[in-house]
Amino acid sequence: MFAEERQEKIMEMLNRTSSLKVAELANSFNVSESTIRRDLQDMEQNGMLTRTHGGAVVNSRTSFEPSFKEKETERHDEKVEVGVIAASMIEDGDTIILDSGTTSLEIARHITSHNVTVITNSIDIAYELSLREDIEVIVAGGNLRKNTRAMVGHITEQTLSNFRVDIAFIGANGISMEEGITTPNFTEAQTKKSMIKVANRVIVSADSSKFNQVCFSVICPLKEVNSIITSSDVDESIIKGYRDSGVEILR
Repeated sequence: MFAEERQEKIMEMLNRTSSLKVAELANSFNVSESTIRRDLQDMEQNGMLTRTHGGAVVNSRTSFEPSFKEKETERHDEKVEVGVIAASMIEDGDTIILDSGTTSLEIARHITSHNVTVITNSIDIAYELSLREDIEVIVAGGNLRKNTRAMVGHITEQTLSNFRVDIAFIGANGISMEEGITTPNFTEAQTKKSMIKVANRVIVSADSSKFNQVCFSVICPLKEVNSIITSSDVDESIIKGYRDSGVEILR
């Protein structure tokens, strides 16, 4: 098989799965891994894909980050759906972390449990829950990222390190079997890592559009996630793949 033909087939595979590993491609085409790496290098130079450690992903802008305002109305019904499911998992007396983001805001809006303590780095969630007498709100201070309206950075991470919580609800821009949970901004990724470190249970809350997407900064591998809550329109083949890997998917 000529390199051009092989590369065309690689693109077909990549468009179906969004990410591929060098070893898998070498096995599929019965060629050496060095041959595949040369293919991927050529394809990246031609703007066809983006290489990652050990593989490649669809050539999307991994650093693209929509603003909070842009995300507020995007797939709103699906975010409400996720928010309702996530909120139903919170029990009376729980201590939780709510990551910043429009999906997390829907979780906050649908909490029905009482005597809950919420730690958040979101000014919007803090305001939303300030109206609830039966919820204690702790705001993790820090530098405000205006694009996402999230508190991030060293101060935020130091604040989070002083607590231990039952559940951390983490938002994400990308969910991938190979690359894990990702987000466009490195500083926000570090803050999310700090949330994960202090939680007994980690739940990623994201609508179905985030699956098979890879962003610039890694938050954590899939093995650090207990459950993923997503909207009902997620493809059944995606659900099966993640469940086979030991990750609970809730819709």
